[in-house]
Amino acid sequence: MKIATIGTGFIVDSFLNAIQSIPGAKCIAMASRRREIAMPLAQKYGIPIIYTDLDEMLSNSEVDFVYVASPNSLHYEQAVKALEHGKNVICEKPFTSTSKETGHLISLARQHHLMLFEAITNIHLPNYSLIKENLPRLGKIRMIQCNYSQYSSRYDKLKDGGNPNIFNPDFSGGALVDLNIYNIHFIMKMFGPPQKVKYYANKYANGIDTSGILILEYADFLAECVACKDTNSMNFALIQGENGYLLAENGANRCQKGILCLPSERIVLNQQPKRNLLYYELKQFRDIFTQQDFSKCHDLLDHSYSVMKVVEAARKSAGIVFAADLKEF
Repeated sequence: MKIATIGTGFIVDSFLNAIQSIPGAKCIAMASRRREIAMPLAQKYGIPIIYTDLDEMLSNSEVDFVYVASPNSLHYEQAVKALEHGKNVICEKPFTSTSKETGHLISLARQHHLMLFEAITNIHLPNYSLIKENLPRLGKIRMIQCNYSQYSSRYDKLKDGGNPNIFNPDFSGGALVDLNIYNIHFIMKMFGPPQKVKYYANKYANGIDTSGILILEYADFLAECVACKDTNSMNFALIQGENGYLLAENGANRCQKGILCLPSERIVLNQQPKRNLLYYELKQFRDIFTQQDFSKCHDLLDHSYSVMKVVEAARKSAGIVFAADLKEF
C-alpha cells in the first residue's frame, strides 16, 4: 500500500505518524503547492519525493493510494483526478461538499474498480464497536445527545475581518461539516438514516455556521447533535435507553472510553490503546485493500453517501449555501 498525500496540515502529520505503525503501508510522495511548506513533514517522516504539480504525482506508477487532505472544497476535484489516474483514494472528512459530488466519486470508483474511503475516524474505533455491541442492553432507545465543541483560533481571525477557509462558504466550511459530522457518523452507523432532519445554526455575516444544533428524528427517539467552533464545552455522546444509558467519554469523535450504566451495574468499555486514532481507520483500509474486499468498501461508501445526504439536508434547512451547490454536473 504505497501512499501519496495531498496537503500539509496537522491531520497529514497525524496520518503519516499512523502509517509508521501499519505494516505494509508506506508514504512515498507528497503533493504541495509550495515545496518549502511540505519539506518539514517530508524530512520528519523520510518521504523521498515532494511534487508541486499534482498531475505529475498522479502519473507516478508506484503510487497506488492517494490521501486527500486539502481544504474541503477541493476534495472532490482532487479525488476525481486521482481516480481517473487509476489511484485508490482515501479522502478526509467531510467527503465532499455535496451529495452529487459524493455520488459521482462512488460511481467513478466502481467504474474503474478502485477503492475509495472517507477518512472518518470514529466509526472504525474499537470503543465505537464496543458501544454498538452493547446497545441491546439499553432496551428501547429514547434519546441521544452529542456535543463536540472546540473553540477555533481561526474564529478570532474571522472576527478580526479575515476569511479563513474553515469559515468560508466558498471552501465548504463551517461547524456542521467540520465537527458535527462526527456526531452524525456516530449515530447513523448505529441507527441508519433519520426520518427528519433540521439544523438550527448560529450564522456569521457571511452565512457560514460557527455553531449549531442538529435534530435527527427517528421513529422511536430523537438525537440532538451540537457542534461549536465559537465556544468550548465538555464533549460527550450519550445514548439513553429505557434500561440505562451509555456514555462515550470525550465525544463521538474520540470514543475515548465507553461507560455502560444499568440499574445494578456500571461497566467500563475500553479496548483502544493507540493514542493516534487514525491508526484504526488506516489499519482497516489496509486490510480491506489487501483482501480486495470490495463488498466492505462499498458498504462504507453507502454509509458515507447516506451521511452526506443528511449533511446536505441539514445545511439547506438552515439556509447555508456553498459555492459547490451551484455547480452543474
